[in-house]
Amino acid sequence: MTTTTSGLLPGRSRRFVRRANDARVKAIIIGAGRGSRLKHLTEDIPKTLVPILGRPMLDGILDALAAGGFTSKDIVFICGYKADVIKSRYPQFTYIENTNWERNNILASLLCAREFLRDGFVSTYADIVYRPQIVADLVKSTHDITLACDTDWRRRYVGRSQHPETDAEKMRADGERVVELSRRIPSENAAGEFIGVMKMSAAGSQRFVQAYDEAKLAFPQGEFREGRTFEKAYLIDLLQRMLERGEPMHRVDTHGGYMEIDTTEDASLAEAWWKSPA
Repeated sequence: MTTTTSGLLPGRSRRFVRRANDARVKAIIIGAGRGSRLKHLTEDIPKTLVPILGRPMLDGILDALAAGGFTSKDIVFICGYKADVIKSRYPQFTYIENTNWERNNILASLLCAREFLRDGFVSTYADIVYRPQIVADLVKSTHDITLACDTDWRRRYVGRSQHPETDAEKMRADGERVVELSRRIPSENAAGEFIGVMKMSAAGSQRFVQAYDEAKLAFPQGEFREGRTFEKAYLIDLLQRMLERGEPMHRVDTHGGYMEIDTTEDASLAEAWWKSPA
């Protein structure tokens, strides 16, 4: 549950602890896009249902969220492409539809669920596979904004031709403190890769939504960050803008135990990635 405490360090003003009886804190799965680089694998199903390691990626994500205390009634799924398929298979979720999924990107998609963000949340990309311990560690964090980081990330880019290191959402950090998020960070300077899973307290979420609204007004057209318009912005684009304005963010690490399935090549390499020692 979310509680207030006294005597905490700056950036720890609201404590975030997930409890099974706390119906306010939601787990948000951002799954509106098609995953076009998965080609034939997503002709009939949304990308989160592509089988990896013998089952849909979504089932692995649900296991990970369960490690943080989330049950199916806590899941808010942001759908778009093939929404009817996901709704029929998982009728127990709360659904928010991103009707503009073909024109916008993951940041705008997450904000489609803004009504479910106010009490704090854990959010996750829908096309990833990761250890449940990552979510367990995230929900223990007392910081307002905490990002999950893979410190063994470069291992997965060896022999990966369709999704190079320049596409990785890289992170620079000073200890636990995140200092930069960008695809343009040189690989040798990165502490790891942001895996697309994060936790925000109620206070962190409030500042996040406020930053989104301010940026939306400030960038109605033209470039927002790194050649992208605001409509096409990634989640890390807004997080980086917040960092530049002094917002404290922290990380929890996993050494491996994570992979993104963005292309057909990724899907073919997944089993070898998962079995190779981190």
